[in-house]
Amino acid sequence: MLMNIITPTADGSNTLYNETIGEHYHSKHGALQESKHVFIDAGLKFATIDLNEISVLEVGFGTGLNFILSFEYCAANNIKLNYTSIEAFPLTIDTIKQTGYAAYVAEEIWTGFISNYPAALKSPQTLLPHCTLEIPHTTLVEYRNDKQFDLIYYDAFSVQHQPEMWSDEIIAHTCSFLKPGGTFVTYAITGKLKRALKACGFTIEKLPGAPGKREMLRAFKVEG
Repeated sequence: MLMNIITPTADGSNTLYNETIGEHYHSKHGALQESKHVFIDAGLKFATIDLNEISVLEVGFGTGLNFILSFEYCAANNIKLNYTSIEAFPLTIDTIKQTGYAAYVAEEIWTGFISNYPAALKSPQTLLPHCTLEIPHTTLVEYRNDKQFDLIYYDAFSVQHQPEMWSDEIIAHTCSFLKPGGTFVTYAITGKLKRALKACGFTIEKLPGAPGKREMLRAFKVEG
């Protein structure tokens, strides 16, 4: 039977190896530092400079690492976080507990997450007064929502292992959920992705990548 296998990464944090896809959930150079570099530092911190409330749409909830780091940052900075994360193949709560990620956030953050995770797969949950979590159990192509988000974390498996997640059509579908002026961040950067985003009315910014990757991408949805 194919499994998700706990695997150490170079910075001491764990990731999972998905035998079905044939890829790790995070960079083997460091799961924790990749998540912080790409999604927290280049995404959340940037997007909340002038905000006291933010709505995030994540593609690929996976282990929940991006979420708990976002939750902790927003809690520490008095920012209300409304977090929606699409996940077609949710991990079991036991698998998530085995990651060891409880060590990277405050106890109330971890407990709030773990105690609400099963329910969040079915409907939005309030974890603390300043955080809501919803994990729609669906594929990205089937996802529908009338909401518009301030920030998108695009954290799908790589184009080599899941090319359908990087097609022009699916990128356009994802970007339709972003507010004008909103921010899109991902660990990947390819010519095809840049062209797809520009076709959707985005401006592109290349940033230094997390360890092991030369560059990453941040893009902005042009207003008006």
